[in-house]
Amino acid sequence: MIGGGHAHAIALNLWRRKPLPGITITLISDVKQTPYSGMLPGHVAGFYSYEETHINLANLCQLVGANLIIDQAVDLDLDNNQVICRNHEPISFDYLSIDIGSTPNIIAVPGAAEYAIPAKPVPQFLDAWRNLLATVKNKPQSRIKLAIVGGGAGGVELALNMQARLMREIGKNNDDKVEIHLIHRGYQLLSEHNLWVSKHLPKIFLKKRIILHLKTQVTAVKSDHIICDNQKNIAYDYLFWVTQASAPQWIKNSQLTTDNQGFILVKDTLCSVSHPHVFATGDIATMENYARPKAGVFAVRQGQPLFTNWQRMITAQPLISYIPQKRYLALIGTGDKKAIASWGSWGWQSSLFWILKDYIDRKFMNLFKNKY
Repeated sequence: MIGGGHAHAIALNLWRRKPLPGITITLISDVKQTPYSGMLPGHVAGFYSYEETHINLANLCQLVGANLIIDQAVDLDLDNNQVICRNHEPISFDYLSIDIGSTPNIIAVPGAAEYAIPAKPVPQFLDAWRNLLATVKNKPQSRIKLAIVGGGAGGVELALNMQARLMREIGKNNDDKVEIHLIHRGYQLLSEHNLWVSKHLPKIFLKKRIILHLKTQVTAVKSDHIICDNQKNIAYDYLFWVTQASAPQWIKNSQLTTDNQGFILVKDTLCSVSHPHVFATGDIATMENYARPKAGVFAVRQGQPLFTNWQRMITAQPLISYIPQKRYLALIGTGDKKAIASWGSWGWQSSLFWILKDYIDRKFMNLFKNKY
């Protein structure tokens, strides 16, 4: 297993309840604590602790009886069935499963890789956020300018939850000390959701004094300002990058068949279309028969069929198909213990939806408590 993503965590949790004899499981992860994306915005806002928002992979592997190798996969040798790691000798396998998520596409814009803070990998992002909070606490009277690039769900939630946390840190009477910009190249926010959501969000931004730049493409990033295609320059102290997902180069360079963005192309069984003994789930995978957004809700749903097909492949049984839902309930936290619910063409904002979101997220994380 490469990566401690949502689907892998669920599949491992299911394995500890129903293991197969004689199977050695090895998990390769560059972190011991894997973040749960559903609660990260709430962690940024200060509603949840680090422990509440992270799955302890070391503990989970110990419960399962799996080997945990803290390292980073950098290549695949599929001729010899080996994972090539940065610091560890090659690791052999009979079956491979990949769930490493994705990262924002930061290399396409000159200067972005040098100056921007990508939202993923999460550990580096959280380090930057903690440093920012420490600066604000030490210099509460200083002005601070934040810029966030990307108007999808990740960028929107980040902007709203950062604003909420910073307002609490400096106090409402000093709200002029913080200036937040959200830059989005599209005509509306969250274009993958319904029209009500897209129209309601700018009203929330206006109320919270978050400056919204729509139809604005970033063309270059300098050390203290962004250059945009509409001749607009936006100054910043901290720049966060939450744009379209991209796949790591080593996946693109592997023998695995990928889509045109470099994500692993998989069948309905979650097996690679080119290498049937390799599974892939979460953001790093694209289902050839179902076009779906890169969203955590699908990764979570893939955990059960992934576990089932691991066991079916090992025991030489026919694999089952996973069909992702066409519609799904999206709950978008707005930083004030309210949430926007988006379902098909319907949307609404309420504190009740935050309560529902909190219940769903805590129920998910409770799966990984020591119950067995």
